[in-house]
Amino acid sequence: MPGSRTDDVTLKIPRPLYERLRVVIEGTGFRSVTEFCVYVLRDLAAAGGPADDDALTHEEVAAIRRRLRSLGYLED
Repeated sequence: MPGSRTDDVTLKIPRPLYERLRVVIEGTGFRSVTEFCVYVLRDLAAAGGPADDDALTHEEVAAIRRRLRSLGYLED
């Protein structure tokens, strides 16, 4: 397939979430929902894993909830 990269994979998300993200990125520097999702996922991965004892702090749980809410996975 011309222009495809063999190191990329497809990640499926619900269409309503995709459409919501498309609206969210309007007017930002992101050129696509894919670019935005890669940015967010890299940010999450760079934040590191849970503490050595595998327990999340209250602040980590709150941050995860905020991110999931902003992505449309949780409702207020």
